[in-house]
Formats: sequence, structure tokens, C-alpha cells
Amino acid sequence: MMQKPEQIGDIFIKNGLITQSHLDQAIEKQKILKRQEPISDVLVSMGLVSEKDKVRCLGIQWGVNYVELAELEVDAQVYKLVPQNVARKLKALPVARKNGRLTLAMKNPLDIFAIDEIRMLTGLDVEPAIATEEDIIRAIGRIYASALNVSDQVSSVIKEFETGDINFTTGDSDEDEEDVSIEQLRELSEEAPVIKLANLIINRGINDGASDIHIEPGKNLVRIRLRVDGLLHEIMQLPKKVQSSLTSRFKIMAEMDIATKRSPQDGRIGAVIEGKQFDFRVSTLPSVHGEKIVMRILDKSSVSIGLQKLGLLTDTLERFENLIQRSYGIILVTGPTGSGKSTTLYSVLSKLNSGEKNILTIEDPVEYEIEGLTQVQINNRAGLTFAAGLRTMLRQDPDIAMVGEIRDPETAMIATEAALTGHLVLSTLHTNDAPGALTRLIDMNIEPFLVASSVIGVLAQRLVRVVCPKCKEPYNPPADATKRLGIELEGSTRVVFYRGKGCDHCRGVGYRGRMGIYELMVMNDRIRDMVLQKTSGHLIREVAVETGMTTLRDDAIAKILLGMTTLEECLRVIYAG
Repeated sequence: MMQKPEQIGDIFIKNGLITQSHLDQAIEKQKILKRQEPISDVLVSMGLVSEKDKVRCLGIQWGVNYVELAELEVDAQVYKLVPQNVARKLKALPVARKNGRLTLAMKNPLDIFAIDEIRMLTGLDVEPAIATEEDIIRAIGRIYASALNVSDQVSSVIKEFETGDINFTTGDSDEDEEDVSIEQLRELSEEAPVIKLANLIINRGINDGASDIHIEPGKNLVRIRLRVDGLLHEIMQLPKKVQSSLTSRFKIMAEMDIATKRSPQDGRIGAVIEGKQFDFRVSTLPSVHGEKIVMRILDKSSVSIGLQKLGLLTDTLERFENLIQRSYGIILVTGPTGSGKSTTLYSVLSKLNSGEKNILTIEDPVEYEIEGLTQVQINNRAGLTFAAGLRTMLRQDPDIAMVGEIRDPETAMIATEAALTGHLVLSTLHTNDAPGALTRLIDMNIEPFLVASSVIGVLAQRLVRVVCPKCKEPYNPPADATKRLGIELEGSTRVVFYRGKGCDHCRGVGYRGRMGIYELMVMNDRIRDMVLQKTSGHLIREVAVETGMTTLRDDAIAKILLGMTTLEECLRVIYAG
């Protein structure tokens, strides 16, 4: 007689991932949700467990092994047993073969149809294992890519251009481009080689974990660059003759006007790639040698990243979670462009999105759509500015309002008034540190007593690259680097520092992925008194540190000593003096 499987919630508790109280909260939230979600998914959405922890525990419940694919190298003789298209279709990757049995990492190891298909295809008995869907998709892209180099794929597509019947004489000069009709451009953009090339570029960007794809026309060639972990690197160069058709292809996909070449345009591409939903925010800019295209890659699944995955240290995370549970006040996230402010705000909204609160956002633009929220995109031509939108939102009975950015005094004043009338307001500012946000609001002509009364906390942040786990090694950094960041080492103290040596996993750079470094300033009576007296930011900073604020530099040092990142990376990002 089969034993009844253990409840997944009990497995989470037994493995020390949650408490009974957490499970009870998730069960209550599950009852409120309009659609019935598994309790494991509810726990993930609440940020109490990670996706990997969930999958690992499901493996325990179902009696199958969990496979960590990010660290796994698969023998070519094994993965070639299953064609890439079949692996992608079934979300299943062969990882080992032993004694006539094939170990198969699967999204759903209970899928008997997928198991039977692989068994018939390979003639081997299948032993299912479990892995996260994201890890399987990434591993498929990484492992099968080794069978055919990207440069070989590009060369193959370019040969199709050269051997095709269409005359690709456009794009070599401005005069040539003017001679091409819109109908010809549209025909060129719908030819198979152009579609293959555009798809190849997009897939390469996704597989490399890029945040942006740059298509940059030059005098004699077209350069393709990806922004990965905050830095641009070139991945391919294309002949000039493909420029017009490739540009038109991306413009058609983004629903732009291909006849307009001398004015900037903005568009959007929505696509499901390898089972995941992506949005591409596309921008064109006329240049001397043609239109430059930049595509921002927005992975819709990343909005549920969870506060635990942002890189907040335990103490900072607890204080921040307490802060966002307040019923009113302003919480500001500050930092330069590209420091991850939007990701932090979306993670907060995902955690607060319990179904019991009315949450509205006004953004420019709406980057990620979150079910259960009312999201508004500003439209300056129609008079829908941040200020006008926020003013209207306050008549919609909100509990929580998120304003993409406080850019002007009017928006700042309305946000302040909203916080003082019982609403929780989340927004961003461009300041160098957390105390600077208070003086910035005063510079926007907000009265000091309103700032002191409305702001309840400020989170300043930066993004640093994470040391590659595959090639991580100890090293001794230069003495001047440790002093510059403020790390004072006693003569007898032995501290191990780590860096990435460089490997295929990290493309030789020694880093893989990014994480945040943070300083969280929670308002208290001493800081409020200083704001009322219009005290300068550096004095407020001293008091904030005295009352428990961990600075960006201190947070960076902690993560260096934990082996998460490097001295050089932190110096590059925060410009410590």
C-alpha cells in the first residue's frame, strides 16, 4: 500500500525554511486569492522561500533527486541523446547515463508522457530528477550552444544573405538607403535570413543574461553589443549590407513606422521565449551611419524575485520588511540610473500584493505588469504627468501608491500630502546616499516639517557584480585598495579575499550576476529634529550611523569579506574615497 506523501508545508518547516506561523499566513493568503494557487507558490510569492527551495522540497515530496544545473557539466554523449528542440519542448535535460538508465532533469518529474517520449527516443530507462524551470532553460541554452558556436550560426545566416535572390545593396550609404522603397524594406525584413538573424541576436541576449541589446551602425559594419552585469561587451560584427533589413525587422516587430528614419521612435515587443514571457522596450536613434537600436530586455518572471534575493543582509532585511508593513508614510529608494531601484520597488509590491489592499502605480513607462495591481503609464501629451496621475490615484481609495520617480516639487508635495493622510507611498529619487533624500525634498521647496512628518525610511542602493562561483579563488588585494575602501587589517589578522579567475561560465571576466549593496536609514526623533532645523546632509548622516544605519561602504565591506564580491568592484561602483 502506497504511503501518503508528506504535505509540502510540513517539508518546508522540517527543513527550517519557514515556521508554522509563516505557513498559517500563507494559508490565509491562499484563501483570499481569487484563483487557487498551490501553497508552495504562495510561499514563494510572499518571499518566504526561494524558487529553488520550493523545487528542492517538491523533490523530497515526490521522492526524486534535485539537480543543481548551474554547476553541472554534462557529457556531450549524454545531451546529444535528446535533440535540443525536444529538450526545450519538454523542459527536460538529460544529465547522466549509467547502467542503461538516463537521468533526466525535469520541470515536472511526474509528467509520464514526457518520460515515455524520452524513453522511446533514446531506448533507455528514464530516471526523473527535478530542477527549476529557469535553470533547465538556461542549461539547455548553455549546453547545446557548445555544439554550434554562435559565430558559426551568424556566418551561416550571412551566407544565406549572400546566396539569396534578393539584391542587398542598401545601407552602404545614405544615398542608397533613400533609393529603397518602403515596400522593398518590408519585403527584405520578412525574408528568412533576416528573421533568423534577428532571432539569433535576441536569443543570444537572453541566454547571456543581458539587460540591453545594442545594434550600432558604423561606417563599414554593424556592431552588436550586450550589457551584461552592467558592462557592455561586443558579441558580433555584421556586414553593412544587412543593416537596412535588420533595422526594419526590429522596427516592424516593435510596431514602429519603418518610413520614419530621421526621428527617434519608441516601441515594444512582447514575446514568449523558451516558455518565459519577455518584453523588449525598443528605442531607435538616428545617427550619422543609420539608426541605432537599443532594446531593454524585461523578463516578466523577474518581478517576483523576492526581497531575500536582492542581497539585503539579514539585519537590513528585517528592518526593511518592518518598514514596508507600515500603513502610511513615504519610503524612498535612491541611487543613480541602473542601480536596481525599480527591481526593489517591484519586489516590495509583489510582497505587499496580498489581495487585501488596493495598490496603484504610476510609472514612466510601466516596465513589468503585476496581476492584482492597477498600473498607469504617464502620458505627457494627454496631461497625464506624475503629479496629475498621483492626484487622481488618491481619489481611487488606494492603500499603497507607487510613483515611479519624484521629479518635481508638485509631485513631491502631493506624495507628502498622501503620506500624511494615511497612505503608504513608494517612490525613487536620484541622490547619492540615504540622508541626501531628505535635503533633496527640502530643495524641492517641501517644508521641513512636512518632510520630517511624512518620510519614514530611505533605502540607498548600488549594484555590484558577484564573484563567479565556478572560478572563485582566494587572493591578496593591494594594500592601497583595502585602505581606500576603509578596511583596516591588524597585523595578526588573516582575512581571505576572493575573486574570479575567469572561466567559460563567466565568459572570462570572473563575475557572474549582480547583487545590491544598501544603506537603510529609518527615521527617528533625532533625525526628524535635524530635518526641522534644516541641518546639512553630512551631519544627518553621522546621526543616522550612530542610530544603526549601515552605510553603503560598510555593506560593501561585509559582502567582500563574505566572498560575494571584490574590492575592485566595490571601488568601481561606489567611488569610495
